[in-house]
Amino acid sequence: MKYINSPISDIKFDDQQIYLKRDDLLHIDFSGNKARKFYYYLINEFKDITKVIGYGSAQANSLHTFSVLAKLKNWKLDFYVDHIASYIKDNPEGNYKSALENGANIISMQDIQTNKKTLDYIKEDVLPNEKNVAFVPEGGRCKEAEYGISILAEEIKTWAEEKSYDELKIVLPSGTGTTALFLQKNLPKYEVLTCACVGGDDYLKKQFFELSKDEKNHPRILNTGKKYHFGKLYKEFYEMYNELYSSTNVEFELLYDPQAWINFREYLKNKDFSSNTQFLYIHQGGLLGNITMLKRYRRKF
Repeated sequence: MKYINSPISDIKFDDQQIYLKRDDLLHIDFSGNKARKFYYYLINEFKDITKVIGYGSAQANSLHTFSVLAKLKNWKLDFYVDHIASYIKDNPEGNYKSALENGANIISMQDIQTNKKTLDYIKEDVLPNEKNVAFVPEGGRCKEAEYGISILAEEIKTWAEEKSYDELKIVLPSGTGTTALFLQKNLPKYEVLTCACVGGDDYLKKQFFELSKDEKNHPRILNTGKKYHFGKLYKEFYEMYNELYSSTNVEFELLYDPQAWINFREYLKNKDFSSNTQFLYIHQGGLLGNITMLKRYRRKF
């Protein structure tokens, strides 16, 4: 599989022209920010590796991408999850279904007699007894992720220079903050704007420091002042999803993107930028997860 430079289109959002970096269109199976994070493992040869181990939720985008990666590399995949909802287990959908079809071994911590947290269990009980494995932390938060993200940064830099955009701001939501931080590190000329979708601003700052002690590499965190709980359904998220789709004909995912656009809207209202500023939003994919998220939203609203 060759890595293809994702296209850039533009939309109008609150009367502001916004460019979209369409990483959701990288590849039919291997796309979005997880493809960038795992590109190091895809492009390099690992002669001794026969299995990859990861962890997260049963509907995580990383689970799907891991399963594609393992299939392409002819590796086994053990993916640990805290639990698998009985409905999903009986009626596989979305990322969970895709991973199963790709041969993933999805292991629920509910089936293991331990009081340890998932990461501790993997490090203390699993990895010491495994050989020829690659372990990738949740969400791809590791130094290897910079390899693919630096390529994304170079694509953005080349595009901005061709357009003569000196005042460019790059916008994207964050879970672990890995993509946002490595983008800022590799694009020091431009400002990266992000928001904390998992655990709040303090959690995100902690993740930044674990990846880089140099605060010059830390993106700017946007915050409207409202606390959102990851995975919980919010009417304003659903409304933002529908607004974006109806006005742009582009589908965004429902866990991260709505919060980013809500925070970005507030930022645009404050006019904390010059008239020459251009904005580039990174569409990080994850649309497979919308299959289950949309059903949840439609049941509730």
